[in-house]
Amino acid sequence: MMQPENSRQNLRILDLAEEDRPREKLLNKGKSALTDAELLAILIGSGNREKSAVDLAKDILLSASNNLNELAKFSIPSLMQFSGIGEAKAINIVSALELGRRRKSAEFLHKPRIQSASMAYEVIKPELLDLEVEEFWVIVMNRANHVIKKLKISEGGFSGTVADPKVIFKKALEINGSNMILVHNHPSGNLNPSEQDIKLTKKLHAAGGLLDLPVLDHIIFTDNGYYSFSDNGILG
Repeated sequence: MMQPENSRQNLRILDLAEEDRPREKLLNKGKSALTDAELLAILIGSGNREKSAVDLAKDILLSASNNLNELAKFSIPSLMQFSGIGEAKAINIVSALELGRRRKSAEFLHKPRIQSASMAYEVIKPELLDLEVEEFWVIVMNRANHVIKKLKISEGGFSGTVADPKVIFKKALEINGSNMILVHNHPSGNLNPSEQDIKLTKKLHAAGGLLDLPVLDHIIFTDNGYYSFSDNGILG
């Protein structure tokens, strides 16, 4: 027997057993007790005619390989491909993930001192994590290697970006930088430097020596790790 039309509404979190409701679980057990899917379900609020918000959240996470870093790359239109996710819900998800990214960035407002390639990687991570196109950044520091500012020099397509030496050194000198670390990302995840990467790095390293603004390292950034030109002996 067919159900009345008014009973075939979107499945809501309130339709679940009380112990399965993410909001109640958060209130009673704390935020750490919730799974990623349950937290995402709170943002979604309601599912579709076939699935609850929790089940829909599980589907969305599965499409991102159950990886929040991958989910952060989803655009509003891509999220709206899921049945039950309209523009407002997609905006909620994207906004929440962007707040998480900015929180990471805020952790470095105390101007950290960079003493290794791994520290440089952590400092720049909030800017380059989850990107799908290449960007070129410079970490400008004072003589004690405390970060003065992180500067985005350029952004490009999927396979490259432009790094103009004149722009790089002009921006660094304008904020009284004493040395710098170059960073660019490889969205593909490939950590190996290209011949162009090596040629540019040597060119900028030589120019920094002439301008008394040393290039201490060049980091190739990926979401899962980094390559340091200095650690691999390319800067001499």
